Amino acid sequence: MMTNHVIDDKFLNNCILTAKRAAKSAEQIIKRYYKCSPDTQIKDDLTPVTQADIECENVIQQVLAAQFPEFGFYGEETGRSNSDSDFVWLVDPIDGTKSFVREYHFFSTQIALMYKGKIIMGLSHAPLFNETAWAAKNMGAYIDDVPLKVSEYSTPEESCYSTGNLKSYAQCPENWEKLRKVMSLCHKTRGYGDFYHYHLLAAGKLELVIESDLNILDIAALSIIVKEAGGIMTDLKGLDINLETQSILAGNVKSYQRAFKLLS
Repeated sequence: MMTNHVIDDKFLNNCILTAKRAAKSAEQIIKRYYKCSPDTQIKDDLTPVTQADIECENVIQQVLAAQFPEFGFYGEETGRSNSDSDFVWLVDPIDGTKSFVREYHFFSTQIALMYKGKIIMGLSHAPLFNETAWAAKNMGAYIDDVPLKVSEYSTPEESCYSTGNLKSYAQCPENWEKLRKVMSLCHKTRGYGDFYHYHLLAAGKLELVIESDLNILDIAALSIIVKEAGGIMTDLKGLDINLETQSILAGNVKSYQRAFKLLS
């Protein structure tokens, strides 16, 4: 479906403001349910979904559609609608539902906008961190109003690497040896997971992120935040982020290039 929008700073700013309103609306629901044992079900992919996830996605969709009724929507809980639109919102209302259910703070609301298969705007809102990262094409990346830039650190004594879920990657013994070589290139390793290590990477506070078990809704918004901060983000095979992405290698330029060579 063709839409008559000029993708300029004015349009992107409007998208960002709309995404922020949607995320803040979801935050009210999240805080109402947090530590209140919301009803939880297990989906076919063995991940949990709560009543909070569903209500958050519904309110996000309502806010986005009120401003851009012709845009498509792809949500973690409700699936796809108006998929033939050039513009499609990609939404994970509570990315890190397991963290939410187990009552620790590593979860966020992820909202991205894709235009003809390319992500042009992303927002990552962490309500219990009181932190919102956002970026748009050729407009830079920010946490709240603070510009983000990846670090230039690359030597072992300077660098920190973080890993997320590596379950499928770990099933191959050869991969563990590759990962060992990568991790020998840093001074310290962490496993922040979910949104948080991408915020840290974009802010120049760590140098590399590796994950093997995720989907596009987990990282669509984060991918443009990292890239607009000057980083590189692909899947573990070096392919550009797309709707089929299931793994991530992200870092500042030197750390990414060195790690990719070892992991290939």
